Amino acid sequence: MKPFIKKFADTSIEDLPEVGGKNSSLGEMFTHLTSLGVMVPDGFSVTSAAYWYFIDSNELREKLTSTLKTLDTKTFSNLSDVGTACRNLVLKAEIPKDLKDQIIKAYRTLADQYNRKIELAVRSSATAEDLATASFAGQQESYLNISGDEEVLSACRRCYASLFTDRAIKYRFDHGFDHMKVALSIGLQTMVRSDLASAGVGFTLDPETGFDNVVYLTGSWGLGENVVQGAVNTDEFYVFKPTLRKGKKAILSKKLGNKAITMLYNSDKKATSPIINVDTPLEKRKEYILTDQEIEKLAKWFLIIEDHYKKPMDIEWAKDGICHELYIVQARPETVHSQQKKRTLLTEYSIKDKPEIVTTGVAVGKKIASGIARVLDSPKDSDKLKLGEILVTGITNPDWDPIMKRAAAIITDKGGRTSHAAIVAREVGAVAVVGTVNATEKIKDGEEITVSCIEGNTGYVYKGKATWEEKTTDLTNMTMPKTNVMYILGDPDKAYELAMRPNNGVGLLRLEFIINNSIKVHPMALVKFNGLTDAAAKKEINELSSAYQNKEQYFVDKLSQAVGTIAAAFYPKDVIVRMSDFKTNEYANLLGGKQFEPEEENPMIGFRGASRYYNERYQEGFRLECEAMKVVRNEMGLDNVKLMIPFCRTVEEGKNVITIMNTYGLKQGDNGLEIYVMAEIPSNVILAEEFAKVFDGFSIGSNDLTQLTLGLDRDSSIVHSLFDENNLAVKRMIEMVIQKAKTAGKKIGICGQGPSDSEVFAEFLVELGIDSISFTPDAMLHGIENILKAEQKKEKIASMLKKEPIPKIPVS
Repeated sequence: MKPFIKKFADTSIEDLPEVGGKNSSLGEMFTHLTSLGVMVPDGFSVTSAAYWYFIDSNELREKLTSTLKTLDTKTFSNLSDVGTACRNLVLKAEIPKDLKDQIIKAYRTLADQYNRKIELAVRSSATAEDLATASFAGQQESYLNISGDEEVLSACRRCYASLFTDRAIKYRFDHGFDHMKVALSIGLQTMVRSDLASAGVGFTLDPETGFDNVVYLTGSWGLGENVVQGAVNTDEFYVFKPTLRKGKKAILSKKLGNKAITMLYNSDKKATSPIINVDTPLEKRKEYILTDQEIEKLAKWFLIIEDHYKKPMDIEWAKDGICHELYIVQARPETVHSQQKKRTLLTEYSIKDKPEIVTTGVAVGKKIASGIARVLDSPKDSDKLKLGEILVTGITNPDWDPIMKRAAAIITDKGGRTSHAAIVAREVGAVAVVGTVNATEKIKDGEEITVSCIEGNTGYVYKGKATWEEKTTDLTNMTMPKTNVMYILGDPDKAYELAMRPNNGVGLLRLEFIINNSIKVHPMALVKFNGLTDAAAKKEINELSSAYQNKEQYFVDKLSQAVGTIAAAFYPKDVIVRMSDFKTNEYANLLGGKQFEPEEENPMIGFRGASRYYNERYQEGFRLECEAMKVVRNEMGLDNVKLMIPFCRTVEEGKNVITIMNTYGLKQGDNGLEIYVMAEIPSNVILAEEFAKVFDGFSIGSNDLTQLTLGLDRDSSIVHSLFDENNLAVKRMIEMVIQKAKTAGKKIGICGQGPSDSEVFAEFLVELGIDSISFTPDAMLHGIENILKAEQKKEKIASMLKKEPIPKIPVS
């Protein structure tokens, strides 16, 4: 009798033709990676030879071939009928007795290893599956919580039938696979009791941008099928590879999902399905599914797997709620970014006059699309979706695949970055907004909408047709100037994407943007939370920080994770973090802020910048900022972060700030820490030599320096026209501070729009030999062009002077 069973312990990646992509990968990890600490549940495969034995024993080969030949390959109008006919042929067929006996014997042998009753995950593993060029993800079926001889055999037969799901037939046609040359192996794997804990998926790169220095993990409570199917909005974690390898605190960010439902074993043995979804209790929704230690443990396993396969990987994990151990239950090559050539064309989008926002969700694809919304309940309604319309539905699964390519964009109520809709959108290069919660309620069938995914991790759906501009730049032969070009940033959501464009780091990271958008709370309202007098603000702050007993830690974690994300994206390039520079009226607008801020006649030149840091009104808030920066530099190991002090009026004030930072554990020089100062007040220029003795470098804040040199309020509509960085007085100030910094041997850069808006201003800065110029992302490419022109002109003049030196005039 021919053997049709292969244990995972006897399987490697070389056995793909025999056991399929999924099972060969499981065997490879089980045999080679368990010794390195990666835990993989044991199991066995029913080989592809068994599939052909099953097919031929029931004389199905000709019947299936002739049925598949009737498929309409132009419009696929009869796809459902052909798929149903093929599946019925398989489901009515008998598994030969000798094959049945081998399956049951292997199942019982596996069960004998345990001291308890075991359940199996029975999964299809096609021989053209989990390849580097075609994942076949979700094309065949999986069956969970399977136990008992008859249930196991029934699941095996259903796996064979699932080779002919409508979606699998269409997928094979699209990818050029011969239906009758693709066999199916079945994997029978001991189930991890994640129904009592959690499960999820992850990638060894950022699935949205392809940034490959991070591990991305996502998951939810209960069995992992909800995550794979995109039925829940999951928890998300990013871990930085370089510092993880160094043993540092490598978690860059943690995002809490609502995890609305949990998939469990069905205790009702008479039910048609062995699994069931229940509502997740409220307290569990507010709890992360993994501890920090578990996140880092999984991330380290992901690195081991990626190193072993030598390619980016898409990995499924599960936690057992009985033994509390973590397991890897699947690993396959990542098939989107790993197949793309290095991007040489950069398309930038900008929306003009944004319409009303209808809903928001997770952005997939850095594009914009508009069209007629088609709200559909089921793939059976596929004929209603016309080419170029926008698909709106609750959730997608592989049954939607045949029609999703028609859509200009995809919008779903449920799902996250690893949901089916997100994966398909990336594969076909479409734009999608997933996990909106309410899109099917908010969007009306037949109305015109615009889908925008160009504004970070949040995708927006706008009412009507928006107008936007597109600019495409070829980066193939782009030359970088000698002057460092750096970003002005404050949004961690865009960091991975921007880091892959031409740049020399971040010259100005604005903490205010992060505090305003990610934290939303005045630092002192967290320090003195129990003494807050605004009941409504206190309630809202409590909800935002519900995962934290220590309210101060909420601020430190959020700020360190946001700054850490940006620092990691650009690592090891410099990232210069400016400590908070809100004005009092802006601070007052934060939750709980009014209680701690004075009312000022002119906040622009009032209680802001350095003067706050050592003042009793804010000193404890500054402590939290320093705590967060200490976490980023010392615990996360992101020593590319430099710090910068804004609006420092006097040298003595600068010394005070350096002293208090030292008190809070940020000692200048330790671990290479450099502290810069903004040169934005005339006193900074006039006494630059003295400031240079206190600080490690300068960054010219051209906006404030211009208004304080010219004595005007740049926010005033009456005198705004006088605001001009090219004004001779302003340029004299800039020239003076650059020369003094150079004389003192200190680095000096500038932040502002001037060098991108004006070739003349860029030329002026280059001529003075400024070290770096920082731009907002939308101005970066134009700024590079201006700097290159200025440098070329400077070199041309220098070359001419070298050939024809200026004659000396004799002195009488």
